[in-house]
Amino acid sequence: MDSTTYHNKAGLVALLLATLVCAGLAAQEGHFFPEQSELPPAGFGTLGQNDIGIQLRTPDFVINAIPLDEGIIRLLAPDTYRSMHRLLESKSGDIANTARRYGVSTPTVFLVSFFGTQTRARFDAEALTITGQSRLYRPRAFIPMSPSFGDRQVNQRETATAIYIYDGGLRMSDPFTLTFDGATTNEWERILRLLDRERAAVYARAAAAERDTTETAPMLDDVTERPDPR
Repeated sequence: MDSTTYHNKAGLVALLLATLVCAGLAAQEGHFFPEQSELPPAGFGTLGQNDIGIQLRTPDFVINAIPLDEGIIRLLAPDTYRSMHRLLESKSGDIANTARRYGVSTPTVFLVSFFGTQTRARFDAEALTITGQSRLYRPRAFIPMSPSFGDRQVNQRETATAIYIYDGGLRMSDPFTLTFDGATTNEWERILRLLDRERAAVYARAAAAERDTTETAPMLDDVTERPDPR
C-alpha cells in the first residue's frame, strides 16, 4: 500500500476529530470522564497521535486504535491534546449513556479506524478483541463516527471510524494484545515504554516551568504603588 496515501488518510481522521469538536456533539445526559487524580499536567507533552496509536494490518485493512484515556492523551503535544481532549469531552455523554445501556460501569474507550486496502472490504466490528491480564475483552458497544462504520464496509482508501467501548477491567498501564481477523499485535508493550519516558519528561518540564515562573515573578516592592512624596 502507498504509505503516502495512508498518512493522508490519517490526516483526514485528524480533520474529522476537529470537525466533530466544532460541531458540538456533546450529549445532554450523563457524563464520562476518567478519574482526574494523579494525572500528568497537560500542555507539556510532545507525542503525536501516531505515537500512541496501536496499528494492526490485515490483508484488507490497516486498523488504528487510539486510547481515549485522559492520562495518556495528556502526553500529546498541546494542539493534539486539546483536539483529543475536546473530542473525549464532547462525546462523554454518549459514552456514559451507551456504556450504562450495555452494563459497563467504568468503560475503557478507544478511537478505532479501519482504512481499506481492498475494494468493498467488509469487517466484523466485534472481532477487534483485546487480550490482557489473562482475560479476553470484546467490544461491548460502538459509537459510529463516520457513516461507513454503520455499513461495516469500506472501499479501497476509505476509512470507517468509531469509538469502541470495552469493559473497564482492562488496565491501560499493563501490556495487552490486539487481535482482528487472525492478525495480532503486541505493540502496546512498546508504546507503554514510550509513555513512561514521556510521562517522566512531562513532569520534569512542568517543574521547570513552575520554577521559571517563580523566579521571574515580580517582587512585592516592584508592584506596590508608592505614595506621592508631595
